[in-house]
Amino acid sequence: MLAPTVSEAARRYGDRSAVVAPDGWELSYRDLDWISDEVAAHLLERGLGPGSTLALALPPCPEFTILYAAAAKVGAATAGINHRLTPPERLAVAERAAADLLLTPSGETLGTDSEQVTLRRVDGPSEVLAGLREPGGVPPPLPDDPDRPVAIVFTSGTTGTPRGAVFASRQLAFIRHIDTGDQWSGRDAPTVHTLAATAITHLGSMTKLPGNLLRGVTIHQVERWRAADALAITSRFAVSTIAGIPTQVALMLRDPTFDSTDLSCVRSIVVGGGPATRSLLEEARERLGVPLAVRYSCTEAGIGLGTAIDDPPEDALESVGRPHPGVVVTIRDRDGRLLDAGEIGEVCLSSPAVMSGYHRDAEASAAVRTTDGAVRTGDLGLLDDQGRLVLRGRTREMYIRGGFNIYPVEVEGVLAEHPEVAEVAIVARPDDVMGEIGVAVVVARKAADPPTLEDLRTFAAEQVAAHKLPEDLRLVSRMPLTAMDKVDRCELKRRVARTENT
Repeated sequence: MLAPTVSEAARRYGDRSAVVAPDGWELSYRDLDWISDEVAAHLLERGLGPGSTLALALPPCPEFTILYAAAAKVGAATAGINHRLTPPERLAVAERAAADLLLTPSGETLGTDSEQVTLRRVDGPSEVLAGLREPGGVPPPLPDDPDRPVAIVFTSGTTGTPRGAVFASRQLAFIRHIDTGDQWSGRDAPTVHTLAATAITHLGSMTKLPGNLLRGVTIHQVERWRAADALAITSRFAVSTIAGIPTQVALMLRDPTFDSTDLSCVRSIVVGGGPATRSLLEEARERLGVPLAVRYSCTEAGIGLGTAIDDPPEDALESVGRPHPGVVVTIRDRDGRLLDAGEIGEVCLSSPAVMSGYHRDAEASAAVRTTDGAVRTGDLGLLDDQGRLVLRGRTREMYIRGGFNIYPVEVEGVLAEHPEVAEVAIVARPDDVMGEIGVAVVVARKAADPPTLEDLRTFAAEQVAAHKLPEDLRLVSRMPLTAMDKVDRCELKRRVARTENT
């Protein structure tokens, strides 16, 4: 499904830029197709084909997209390894990938079986991946197989070694259909520019590539996401939608260049990939003056829920929206029993986009599914009387204080409104009397004048029951982030255990 999309996009969009590298080099749709043909021919010579795995431990670059397309053209699956992970973490993912070919940038190795790739293109397309091409080569067409694996997307692994979610042509086709309606953009239609806010190995990059190609989108890559760079690219290339995880949106709003950057091109904001506070969403909408939508899913589900740009504003502030067409959302208790509207339980998703399973891990694949095939997201939530999903945190983030279940995201949403709080996260620590208590980890707006624990408790007391209020406070200069730019709660728990302010 990816392979024919690449070829058809080349015929339709020709010299239009498909990918713009962090250094500004542009890869056209036509070059993406013919270079990936030659790379595919080389991969065939190396013995890769249906059932094979190509692992890419590369930074954001057009070469990643070319290799991904080339692997699809020979029927191999591509496993992306996040380049921002530490070397031991990348090695652990590479070992799980068990790839037939593992590629790393020049000067980097992962174990003894990796092969280095030179990311050099000074003399143009003919030099790109020169050592991995068969000049003039074209792979033979593949028989149609909707269940052939195309992408292996590794989870963030915040609670252990990441697992690879396998997506076949069937799932990618459904995701593309939901995103685009399978409608090709007109050849003469204005080019849509988008900023790749997520890692190139992320679900949002790998599974949505076919949809972006179908619409003739120009994707701007960045070596590492930075707010100032994101704002500059948005302004320069008239990016119409600011999309990102809550952390990225918050950093853009606080960046010194925000007010001086011309963002009149922006028509909408889309926030996903993690819980966003009401105050952040309201600030983003107010300062940019455009409609806002939120998205929700998990790696294993492929696609999930969201609000529409033209939905009532309160939908995005109070929930993560309603299911996309073809997606079924259920709330279940620990034993998998269905719960009624208004009851809190684990969010489970099912749709044609759900992964085929975890790569080489049948036991974990079975454990993440309910008996009727839905994916357990690990998130806690409820369906309200309007059919909207309201999140209450992660199952592993919930803690029990004196017999009461406490959901940190509920309390965080209130504390985030405090005028002296820039960021807040609540984690649990053991307590001899209550079993567990909540610790508020706070980044103060003014480091010299931070809020006290009593300030926070008094502020939240009118909206949150007393037993839910934090009973300890840690001040930090900034939140630790994972390689996916999400708050690293495991690291926060370690810091709390060491009773330190940083």
